[in-house]
Amino acid sequence: MVQVTFQEKPVTLLGEEIKVGDQAPDFTVLSNDLSEKSLKDYEGKVKLISVVPSLDTGVCSAQTKRFNEEADKLDNVHVLTISMDLPFAQTRWCAANGIKKLDTLSDHRDADFGEKYGVLIKELRLLARAIFVVDSNNKVTYVEYVKEVTTHPDYDKALDAAAKAE
Repeated sequence: MVQVTFQEKPVTLLGEEIKVGDQAPDFTVLSNDLSEKSLKDYEGKVKLISVVPSLDTGVCSAQTKRFNEEADKLDNVHVLTISMDLPFAQTRWCAANGIKKLDTLSDHRDADFGEKYGVLIKELRLLARAIFVVDSNNKVTYVEYVKEVTTHPDYDKALDAAAKAE
């Protein structure tokens, strides 16, 4: 299993590690209007899934803003940001930050995504920072579990992987 730290202290990730070549597990999360969303809702599209602990923190905010800026440059790619934030908080944060080109989704209710993608931090009930690129056939083509949760992912590698996925 992936080893991750939060503020340089080791944490326990629940669930199975996702690897390149895996079939992406389906999941259920909540959209900002409280409706359920799953992988099936993005069928036929490449998905860049940006996982953050909370939109209200500096790195998570910067990560989400960066992918929002890049979203229009990616053909047939749908950008999803998943966190444990409540849908109401995600809506407020998106409105305050002009986020309109990606979907923010909440895993707060069931932690279904967190467990299926191996990013649920047991000690904090937050999601570890990670990036997954899933092709239009729901095969995982890129994975980054960020080793220290408080640091940035490799944006360029993730964007390149999303641009190359079909």
